[in-house]
Amino acid sequence: MRWWDIAPVLALELELFPEDAWSAGMFWSELAEARPDGTRHYTVAVTPDGTLVGYAGLMAVAGEGDVQTIAVDGRHQGTGLGAALLADLVREAARRGCADLLLEVRVDNLRAQRLYERFGFEPVGIRRGYYQPANVDALVMRLDLAEAAANVAAADEAAADEAAANEAAEAAPAPEDLDEPADHPRPDVKKDTTHG
Repeated sequence: MRWWDIAPVLALELELFPEDAWSAGMFWSELAEARPDGTRHYTVAVTPDGTLVGYAGLMAVAGEGDVQTIAVDGRHQGTGLGAALLADLVREAARRGCADLLLEVRVDNLRAQRLYERFGFEPVGIRRGYYQPANVDALVMRLDLAEAAANVAAADEAAADEAAANEAAEAAPAPEDLDEPADHPRPDVKKDTTHG
C-alpha cells in the first residue's frame, strides 16, 4: 500500500465498515510505519485494470504480530482474495520473526472466523464492546507462527504440485486426440506382443 492507495482504501473502508471505519489520518499514520525498519506492513489487491478490491495490514513489534485490518470488496468475496491477503500477512509476520499472530474479529462475522480457522487461528478470548459505536464484542484469535509456517509451506508446495500437474495435463494429448483411446482399444490390434 502506498499513499496514493489511501483514497480508494478509504472508500472501500467506508463501504465495508460504515459504523467503525478508520479515518484517512489513521491510514496515513499506519503507512508512516510501513517502511523497511518500521513496525507495519500493508498490502493491497487490485484488478488487472487497477481497481483496488482489497487491503490488509500487519503490526509487528517485539516478536508479536497483530492483524490490523483485512478487507475485501463485496463483489470479490468468496474468490480466495481474503485468503491471499491473510497469507501475505502470515508470511510477513514470520519473516519479521514473530512467534504469534493475533487478531480481533467481530463475534457476528462468522465468514471471517471460518477463514481464520482454516489458517489455524484459535480463539483465545473476548473483548467486550470492542467495536464501537455498535458495542459489538470482538473474538480474539491467535496463530502459532511456527506451526503456520509449516502449513503455509505445505500449502505452497501443494499449489506448486497442482500447477505442475495441470501444466503436464495440458501438454499431454487428450484421449480423444489419440487414434486409440486407452479405455477402448481397437479389437483388431493385439497389445501383448513385443512389437507393439
